[in-house]
Amino acid sequence: MRRDSLFYQLFAQLPQTLFDLLGRDTPQGYRFESVELKQTAFRIDGVFVPPDPSGTVYFCEVQFQRDNSFYERFFAEIFLYLRLYRQTFSDWQAVVIYPHRQVEQVSFEPYEVLVNSHRLHRVYLNELGSLEALPLSLALMQLTVLPEAEMPTAARLLAERTRTEAVPRPEAIIELITTIVLYKFTELSREEVLRMLGFTTEELKRTRFYRDVYAEVREEVYAEVREEVYAEVREEVYAEAREEGRQEGRQEGRQEGLQQGETLVVLRQLRRRFGELPAGLEERIRQLPAHEIEALAEALLDFTALEEVFAWLERSP
Repeated sequence: MRRDSLFYQLFAQLPQTLFDLLGRDTPQGYRFESVELKQTAFRIDGVFVPPDPSGTVYFCEVQFQRDNSFYERFFAEIFLYLRLYRQTFSDWQAVVIYPHRQVEQVSFEPYEVLVNSHRLHRVYLNELGSLEALPLSLALMQLTVLPEAEMPTAARLLAERTRTEAVPRPEAIIELITTIVLYKFTELSREEVLRMLGFTTEELKRTRFYRDVYAEVREEVYAEVREEVYAEVREEVYAEAREEGRQEGRQEGRQEGLQQGETLVVLRQLRRRFGELPAGLEERIRQLPAHEIEALAEALLDFTALEEVFAWLERSP
């Protein structure tokens, strides 16, 4: 499981997760960053930067494999950051997230005084408690360490909590749950995972995955229909031009045919999405000049109701 990327997404989407781990109310204005300290090629994966210099900067690291020099590296990165960005904070705290205690390095010397200080908080995900009792952000973290056999049931539980609890950005949580399960069940597609978790069609439509895929499908359908219509129009235009035997007519017919083809593509797309069109609307679209047809062809990819087409036409010169 690619946990570095997963936890980055979790902190970026739900920055309150860090403060849930610390058992504190989430302060306003913090932003989550990944900071590269270029002088040494160090990179601190998680830095929660305070909104003003009077605040506390938080360093967060996810450690799922034993590294007996981890604290040496971690504290070196922290103190280099403190030196470089001292003007941006007044105090600092650090959090290390482990799946369980057995992953933590054995010896802390010579950093024992820092490891055991109030500045470092060590979190063991398997000791956080039950999924039902945890804040949703921490339950998402714990989901990453569950055995494969337990994950579908646990993920469905969290999906249900997303529906019933007043949570910020539920679509982001749905996306995170789906991503976590995908990392475990690599043979399943994202849509299969969404269905397995029992998400409704409306919930599915609110995810970034659905929007991205739907946009791709719309563009593919649009391109396919456009090419089909263009092919028909080109053949008719070329046949007419050949019959007349004039190069000028051929060129003019080609341009006119392409514009007609673009218009037919737009009308066909609108019918596919909204059904039969009012006669007045269809005639108005047919009267649009070439550049406006092209603009409408692009704009309709974002339309969700026929009223938006009328509104667009009213705004066009």
